[in-house]
Amino acid sequence: MKKIVISLGILAVAFVQAQSIKTNIDLLNVKDDKVAVTMEFPKMKSNDVKFHFPKTVPGTYSVDDYGRFVEGIKFLDNKGKEIAFTKVNDNTYSLKNAKALTKITYFVNDSFDEENETQKHKAVFSPSGTDIEEGKVYLINTHGFIGYINNMQDVPYQLVIQKPNDFYGTTALVDQDKSEATDTFTLANYAKLTDSPLMYSKPDYITFNAGGMDLVLGVYSPTGKYKAADFKENLEKMVVAQKKFLGDMNTNKKYAIMLYLAGTQGPQIKGFGALEHHESTSVVLHEMMPKEAIDEAIVDVVSHEFFHTVNPLKTHSEEIHYFDYADPKMSQHLWMYEGGTEYFANLFQIQEGLITKDQFLQRIADKIKNSKSYNDTMPFTVMSKNILQDEYKDQYRNVYEKGTLLAMCLDIELRKLSNGEMGYRDMIRKLSQRFGENKPFKDDKLIDELVTITGFPQVKDFYNKYIAGSNPTPYAEYLKEVGVEINKQETPPIFWFIKSPEQTGFDEKSSAFVFDDHSALSPFAKNIGMKITDKVLALNGKTINIQNVQEFIGYAQSIKDGQDVTVTVLRKNGDKEDKIDLKGKAILDKITMETLQFKTNPTPAEQKLQDQWLTGKK
Repeated sequence: MKKIVISLGILAVAFVQAQSIKTNIDLLNVKDDKVAVTMEFPKMKSNDVKFHFPKTVPGTYSVDDYGRFVEGIKFLDNKGKEIAFTKVNDNTYSLKNAKALTKITYFVNDSFDEENETQKHKAVFSPSGTDIEEGKVYLINTHGFIGYINNMQDVPYQLVIQKPNDFYGTTALVDQDKSEATDTFTLANYAKLTDSPLMYSKPDYITFNAGGMDLVLGVYSPTGKYKAADFKENLEKMVVAQKKFLGDMNTNKKYAIMLYLAGTQGPQIKGFGALEHHESTSVVLHEMMPKEAIDEAIVDVVSHEFFHTVNPLKTHSEEIHYFDYADPKMSQHLWMYEGGTEYFANLFQIQEGLITKDQFLQRIADKIKNSKSYNDTMPFTVMSKNILQDEYKDQYRNVYEKGTLLAMCLDIELRKLSNGEMGYRDMIRKLSQRFGENKPFKDDKLIDELVTITGFPQVKDFYNKYIAGSNPTPYAEYLKEVGVEINKQETPPIFWFIKSPEQTGFDEKSSAFVFDDHSALSPFAKNIGMKITDKVLALNGKTINIQNVQEFIGYAQSIKDGQDVTVTVLRKNGDKEDKIDLKGKAILDKITMETLQFKTNPTPAEQKLQDQWLTGKK
């Protein structure tokens, strides 16, 4: 009996392999910074098929066209003869004789190198991108390497990675062979494949169990400045707190974190952050950051991605469940997927004692201020549904500002309605119990579901006014319910290029100040025709020395109202950058600062609601 079971198991494995799409990624024979990929297919059922690379992937909310990084694609029959095809666009290839197809071969360029260049495309967000540095590191976000045939997304994939013997692959996947030269993984379908990033480099990883979950952290630090063990204490403390906060909402038994630290040499990374997956997250930060700053980023950024294991990875609408990589249809509910998740990433820190009450309040104040750089009357559902369109995508970053605040106000509303018995976390728990990873909800029925699970029709009123409606959210009214006051104070007028100076960044390659695409220009910058994508090289001939940046800032602060000013910038012009001077008279900008503080003498009702809000206790 035992032998029969084993034999049947072997036959079952062989059958799955025969019916799977065998995909080989060759990290041994890298040519011109390109990696060869080979895909072998079971027998095609149709002659007329399309082969796609993703246009967009879940969690990014941007058009990235991963097919543009592919070169030398060939479609082959079982004798190695090429099959004719038509290239429809960057991502799609059409075949009319596909029944003869057995193999596809091509080369993949990495997206990280593109960040160094001026391109017609916006650079791929680094944590969802790809990096190929022979002998050093390979960041394999699988959606950037592997395509799919329409109507075959549910066919299993067998993924084989040919690698240097001394390289280790950080991943949540389980290697199915014992060879040092290859790693073999079996994925149930294309969605599972793209949900499984890997990072290969010389071994630097730690494994430990936290809160009943096995966790692996792999680190790539180009100069060796940091080791994985440097972050264990902080990471373990964070994960234990998160697991406690989520309770039965999180069922992960394993989780992998790929921490890629970008150096001053090699790719000049700009898109720092992380991208979530069911069992892992890929993180890109700068190696120059002090350890304390990396630890803080791990708590803030990685915790956000881990909370995505609840929403939207395991609780989501049909648009996400049946995601169309070639022609994506977006959900209305970024307020919940990203805003609610960012709220969790801050709320758990106060409720689990990782930050103080005042620190938590400062974060809320910052989000109120940052949200004012966006359109406060644009319905969040409309923005979310249309986020890939040009007229809406500039509002995306507001999901982390106003989206968080919407979740906070709904939390306070629920606690007030339930006398403290239910909050936002309880609502999400009930939603995850009602639906789940394999049972999506209908996008336009979510609010009805929330009313059902909470029992409060007032939730629909809140949703219609502030999420689906155009009413600005009255933060002061909600914060007053929990004993928090908003104080406004005007600062002395200042001279700067954007309205929120603290959002200024620095581009090492050009020694210039740069700004987030979503920052608001100051009145002066608008008046002289500056663009948010301009890089500031000099002010009245004074260049920027990052080693003594305070000297430049001090000079800018000395500028008087009406003074003649010349700003030297680098401006994109096709595939190059032009150096131009912009001239005008200085306009000093008044900034109204809003601070939050806890009331000295809150009412008993306010104090009770505040305690329930900040502790999570009923």
